[in-house]
Amino acid sequence: MSIGYDIRGRNVRIGRDEIDILAHDPVDDVLVFAEVKTRSNDSKDFPPELGIDWRKKQCLIHAARMWVNRYHYDRGYRMDLVCVVNGRVMNHLKELDWE
Repeated sequence: MSIGYDIRGRNVRIGRDEIDILAHDPVDDVLVFAEVKTRSNDSKDFPPELGIDWRKKQCLIHAARMWVNRYHYDRGYRMDLVCVVNGRVMNHLKELDWE
């Protein structure tokens, strides 16, 4: 994920859930819990964004909340979706409202 973030962890396990990327966004000064969806080819019929369903969204929300509680994190954070095609970031959706 080469979008200027300070990566704090990859594939971070929180209970049964996993956070793909845990990073600090220095521009917005927030912690980012990122879900990364990848594709090996650029299919207009099935973009990476469609690879995340309601259950996966709930798992990411749950994992982020558990992490925040476990580490008593009291600063700003957000949840992002990063879409990668052929190894390149094609879309980065910030501050997803998944609730």
